[in-house]
Amino acid sequence: MTCIRARVGDRLTYIGGLPTAELFALPYLELGVTTYFSAIFNFLPEFALEFYAAVRGREYDLVAKHLNDFVLPYCDLRNRREGYAVSIIKAGLKVIGRPAGPVRTPLVDLGEDELAVLAELVTGLPPNATA
Repeated sequence: MTCIRARVGDRLTYIGGLPTAELFALPYLELGVTTYFSAIFNFLPEFALEFYAAVRGREYDLVAKHLNDFVLPYCDLRNRREGYAVSIIKAGLKVIGRPAGPVRTPLVDLGEDELAVLAELVTGLPPNATA
């Protein structure tokens, strides 16, 4: 990433396709990458916007809190099985009451236990996180 940034300079502002971009947002910001796509935004838009604002404002304590309280446990759940990067988004929509149906094969949906873990993570967020 440092080599790419050195070659293209300030023309590089966005990197897509990262698995849970929130994990990379702060270090990438320091390299000049100011924008990222958040898959979490699909079911927790206010949380994702607050996280983005904290990153852009370099509010390190708030970024760390969000990472520790939600993003890292979310990633642990997502990493339990190949393909869960898609499954967990659909599960998140189900948790907030906006089901998007099952994933297509060969992917599989989160199991009931995993869905309960995700629901607990979402419940632990401020009430407006899903707004």
